[in-house]
Amino acid sequence: MAANDYYSSFTPGGSTPASRPQPPPHTTSAQSLQSISPVSSPFDDGNRYDSNHDYSSTAHLAHTQTGASSAYSDTAYHGADPYTNQAHPYNQRYDAPAPTHADPFADQNAIPLQQQQGKMGSSHVATGVYQMDPEGRPREKRKKKKKGWFSGKITWVVYILTAVQIGVFVGELIRNGVLTGSPIQTKPFNIMIGPSPYVLINMGARYQPCMHYVEPVLDNHITLWPCPNSTNADSVCSLSQLCGMGGVPEQDPDLSWADRETKKSQEPDQWWRFITPIFLHAGLIHIGFNMLLQLTLGRDMEKEIGPLRFALVYFASGIFGFVLGGNYAAEGISSVGASGSLFGILALVMLDLLYNWSTRRSPVKDLCFLLLDIAISFVLGLLPGLDNFSHIGGFCMGFVLGICILHSPQALRERIGGDEPPYATVDQSPDAAPGLQKFVKQPVGFFKGRKPFWWAWWLIRAALLVLVFVGFILLLRNFYEWRNRCSWCHHLTCLPIKTGGTDWCDIGNIKPTTATTVPGPTPAPARRVF
Repeated sequence: MAANDYYSSFTPGGSTPASRPQPPPHTTSAQSLQSISPVSSPFDDGNRYDSNHDYSSTAHLAHTQTGASSAYSDTAYHGADPYTNQAHPYNQRYDAPAPTHADPFADQNAIPLQQQQGKMGSSHVATGVYQMDPEGRPREKRKKKKKGWFSGKITWVVYILTAVQIGVFVGELIRNGVLTGSPIQTKPFNIMIGPSPYVLINMGARYQPCMHYVEPVLDNHITLWPCPNSTNADSVCSLSQLCGMGGVPEQDPDLSWADRETKKSQEPDQWWRFITPIFLHAGLIHIGFNMLLQLTLGRDMEKEIGPLRFALVYFASGIFGFVLGGNYAAEGISSVGASGSLFGILALVMLDLLYNWSTRRSPVKDLCFLLLDIAISFVLGLLPGLDNFSHIGGFCMGFVLGICILHSPQALRERIGGDEPPYATVDQSPDAAPGLQKFVKQPVGFFKGRKPFWWAWWLIRAALLVLVFVGFILLLRNFYEWRNRCSWCHHLTCLPIKTGGTDWCDIGNIKPTTATTVPGPTPAPARRVF
């Protein structure tokens, strides 16, 4: 039976033979007529039809051919007329003339159903929700929401960062090819499948000798450095040529570490190397893993918290990671990559999981996968030549900033009576935050009636924000002025393993290896580092 079928003996002629038995009258209220469902009908009765009848699965409207029209249309198939042995006019399988019956359920006060012309030219009831499939089963008429990388609003920060980083990496390969004759380093082979570290230094990697005085450089009077186009140990350049990006002041070969304050004007100061490494990557494997994480977790996080918060955490975590590594990593390690920034995003993902623990379908499994990702990245950072401090610093900054800028946990908000404004997400305007508008319009009234626990929680968040800001300033002061080192911190970025007589924790330390002379009219002894 069709989804909207109910019994009717309506006839276009408007008359009913006297000898024909009439259907029992029904008294139908307006409420019962208006509650007819597109799936079932209160008038359905399977016993009213012959089991041999072939019922149609398509619902049709009955058209009146006299002045007395019915307000409710017939949507049932009635089979052959028992008296004339003729098919009902609305069953398109038969061509015989239609019998005439009156509709006992016609109500002139009823609201007519909306009609819509079908594809085959027949009229039908347009419910807007359900249709009948070819087998007579109801199906929901809804469009599925498209899913994909560019579905919904575009996460501009993630996509712009990804495009810039990929473009810069292509530029690295081109520059390495121009300088060395090969787009990737082959002597020795770069396991990341990328340019040489000297090309990365020349393009803006974090490299301490280009940023400030380094004690081993001054005490050993190192004046010769590898060239960006170095493919062997015979190519030497000045520090300014290696650093590039406008160069650094010419170094005094006789300057010692104790006398460095007397010639501050000659100190290298390429401070932007705390920022530019975010856009550089060591190789195809390096950028591949980073971009995969950025386009998955990073994209989801930007959709949730909005572009401003996301960009703040992304850049703050990346910069803080490079500052921390500049203080405690080996002086000769050149550090690049967006790993510190992505560790900050991982911290946001962990906070979001902990804040919404009770609403997650499988929070334990999500937490295990997240901890596994963090552990694998941390272990990889212990390999020689890698800067694990960028990972640690990025995660710490992201965790603290997440507590400060993310909404409080739902359980805590219920306890403190918080009404934090919604995030200005990618599909919202920043002006849509009612709490922010309330604070701007009534700064004093915003704080009235707050519970003591609300004040305590916001004091904790403010204290953490001040703490991370002070820590950032202290690390910068230590990098440029105090130069305090940590005797045990190297264990966070290396393993005490020796291979071929070389200690992993000594890799990256600047040590002069070859004595040579500076070419010129008056050759002078000099030291170089490789």
